[in-house]
Amino acid sequence: MVLNYSTQSFISLLIHFYGVRGLFITLLIVLCAFNPTAITVVAAAQSNQNSDKETETETKSDAVIKLSAPKSVKKLIKQYISFPEEPFVNDTARAVFVRKTKEEIRELLATEGYFTPTITLEDHLAGEKPVLKVAPGKRTRVAEVTIEFQGDLATDTAEHQERMEQLRANWPLIPRKFFRSAVWEEAKASLLSNLAESEYAAAQIVTSEAEIDPAAATAKLKVVIDSGPVFYFGDLQISGLQRYDQGLVTSYVPFQKGEVYRRDQILAFQAALQNLPHFSSVSVSIDPDIASHQATPINVILTEARAQRIGVGVGYSTNTGARGELNYRHANLINFHNQPLNFISLLRYEQKRQTLFARLETIPDRNRYLFSLSAKVERTDIEDLKTFSQRVSFNRERTTETMQSQYGLTWQREERSPAGAPDTVSEALVLDSWWRYRNVDNPLFARRGHISEIRFGGGTQYVLSKRDFVRMYARHQHWWPIGERDVLYLRAELGYTIASSRLGIPQEYLFRAGGINSVRGHNFLSLGVTEGDAIVGGRTLGTGTLEYVHWFTENWGGAIFTDVGDATDSWKSFDPSVAYGSGIRWRSPAGPLALDLARRHDTGALHVHLSIAAAF
Repeated sequence: MVLNYSTQSFISLLIHFYGVRGLFITLLIVLCAFNPTAITVVAAAQSNQNSDKETETETKSDAVIKLSAPKSVKKLIKQYISFPEEPFVNDTARAVFVRKTKEEIRELLATEGYFTPTITLEDHLAGEKPVLKVAPGKRTRVAEVTIEFQGDLATDTAEHQERMEQLRANWPLIPRKFFRSAVWEEAKASLLSNLAESEYAAAQIVTSEAEIDPAAATAKLKVVIDSGPVFYFGDLQISGLQRYDQGLVTSYVPFQKGEVYRRDQILAFQAALQNLPHFSSVSVSIDPDIASHQATPINVILTEARAQRIGVGVGYSTNTGARGELNYRHANLINFHNQPLNFISLLRYEQKRQTLFARLETIPDRNRYLFSLSAKVERTDIEDLKTFSQRVSFNRERTTETMQSQYGLTWQREERSPAGAPDTVSEALVLDSWWRYRNVDNPLFARRGHISEIRFGGGTQYVLSKRDFVRMYARHQHWWPIGERDVLYLRAELGYTIASSRLGIPQEYLFRAGGINSVRGHNFLSLGVTEGDAIVGGRTLGTGTLEYVHWFTENWGGAIFTDVGDATDSWKSFDPSVAYGSGIRWRSPAGPLALDLARRHDTGALHVHLSIAAAF
């Protein structure tokens, strides 16, 4: 959607008179129209802030008994102790409540290290509410910590001594720290877990004592822990397999029989199996039985997933228009040397692009490498350039928690029909490589972290290509949290194709820019090289984005942004276009929605950009 104004637009007036703040004010009005409760949330927050001082002296304005206590314990008491809002039936009911409440408060404060509280109920003149006064007393601090070990770990070797000292050093409840029951329990659990994560699967706490001196407000802590014997990996005990051979499971085992037990290897084994499409649930564990510590069995319990799946999705983007897609997956289409091969296919219809894709792939090995053979047919009609391409690829791929990499050989043929210019056919056999590093807190709604991507490849006219070329591309995205809710986002990308001319090179190995995730304020792929009446890919690319998002509620937010960039046939003709604007963000159940209004700096034209998708 494009809106043009011959005079200054509304956004340009806001920027002129109010700057960025004007954009935020406009966005807030729009957001409130979508979600009126935002006003209520802001008003409630202000009201709560103003009433903080009042709640320091009593629990509720209509409570029968007022509470007077230091801030350090008031919040805790209010969280767990309920005060009556209706008058007591008689003096007996009141006495029962007071006695019970005093006991509960003493027990509650003891968990925080207050073992000598003074709790009194003071009656006032007729018509005034009685006050329950709580003086927590001196808070208990840790005075002494003793951690002793028994079992195999207690044998006198340098390695064992070093590990025991490390376990003692990691103990969080050290002398002079306040004693808290929750921290005491967490410290013991952490000590046991750290010991049991490697070698000593049957470790257990024999004794744990907290000797409290209320008068001195000190605590002496003692823990005795028995490591038990060293455990070693034994045989796999697999259950739940029906369609697949056990080799599918054993190929992912990251340890050898007879190796020393390590919990992280058990978890890595379970995660590798869970990532396979062949299983809907996976459980890997051992039974820490001392009798079998020299060869403890590994229990693998599996539930096989359905081999075939069909998925349907719809969506809309101002880049490519309305979208509908149908995908089909078969997790065991072919069994090759007792290893199932996955088949993936996709039929996607968009207003500006139509795609048919099929892929046959091996399952990842223990190092997470797989091989794939894929074919793709695609037709596009974007910015008066029509293309029809066919491609076949053979790749070696690897995916980990943070890294994705791909190396392969691709042959591509492309028929190109620019409006007002001659039709051409391009062919290329390309050695291609691609790396992507991801370290974000949430893949869908990132607030902290970064993603970096590099692609490098090329072809030669001596081997099934019409022109010699080398294509280089890099992209980086970074998110910084601002305060409790806001996010600052930076994106930068740079591309260059080394070649004597762009002619004969398929569009995939050239560059165009514009639209969502590129330069907003411009139509999708409208920045490039003019050929006839069409926009085609050039050999240079440079774009960037700076965006600030403020979340008014958990799911609704607003953004202001600036985009800059261009795609041309040489750096000499590179002339970056600038656009800026604001938008709405919604964490919808189907995925993130972004609705942006961007203004081109050179022409003042307004462009609306929208993207949302849902899968069924």
